[in-house]
Amino acid sequence: VQLQASGGGLVQAGGSLRLSCAASGGTFNNYAMGWFRQAPGKEREFVALISWRVSTTYYADFVKGRFTISRDNAKNTVYLQMNSLKPEDTALYYCATYAGGNYYYTTNYDYWGQGTLVTVSS
Repeated sequence: VQLQASGGGLVQAGGSLRLSCAASGGTFNNYAMGWFRQAPGKEREFVALISWRVSTTYYADFVKGRFTISRDNAKNTVYLQMNSLKPEDTALYYCATYAGGNYYYTTNYDYWGQGTLVTVSS
């Protein structure tokens, strides 16, 4: 499975961005998909997850009410709509296929995209 993340950019605090992650080379509908982020000097952290069948969603506390994860199985794409962005949301954002277990742990994801940079200015 290959994952291509896109949609990052520079935005002012309070603004919005929508990230996309396009999958190829596998059966996308079989995978729950997650988004992680990694800020400079920090560990990669869980942001959101969407299940593969009924699109149940899970979010890190720090993005609840601001970010929305969704998927379009017909397009093999998962999205992350980010609203009310804050400077502390600045990071490389990665999408990944979830393999099972605790969804907070990076080790429970097997395929990763290359990351897309989100920069939020104050």
